[in-house]
Amino acid sequence: MIPAPEFPRPIRIDMLGEGTRTIAIEANEAERAALATRFGLIALDALAAQAEVTRNGDIIMATGRMDAQATQACVATGAPLPVTLNEPFTLKFVPALDEGDPLPEIELDADDCDTIDYSGGAIDLGEAVAETLLLSLDPFPRSPDADAILRAAGVVQEDEAEVGPFAALKALKDKLK
Repeated sequence: MIPAPEFPRPIRIDMLGEGTRTIAIEANEAERAALATRFGLIALDALAAQAEVTRNGDIIMATGRMDAQATQACVATGAPLPVTLNEPFTLKFVPALDEGDPLPEIELDADDCDTIDYSGGAIDLGEAVAETLLLSLDPFPRSPDADAILRAAGVVQEDEAEVGPFAALKALKDKLK
């Protein structure tokens, strides 16, 4: 069973009409805490988005900007790293295929937008923004002083090793100089 999204902002398709609507959403404290846990963040202090949403039949387009303030942990030291994001997005919501329907053949290029399936007569802009946040985060954040902190703790880099295959390669390299 799929868990409920932490930041649900459903938008009923039948309420969109034919024109463009501007929709602003913002995560509250509990939603940000739940998203921080889901995404492995130390903290998520702000998450908001504004989108221009248009409907063309069953296809919904959302173009806008996501703003966030988060704290990630350095992958090497665990030190907190503050992150400020201000990311544009273009999302295309399409009806989910029924089980057994053949997949349509599509060609993608670098300018194509993210496509998200929906069902039940509504799209979830909040979950789409949460996923945009996750994709915008550095998957391997590293503090600028990580190497110095590790060296002070006695962790050596591969090229500094005194035993093992890297030490042998370094010794050979030093002989060639």
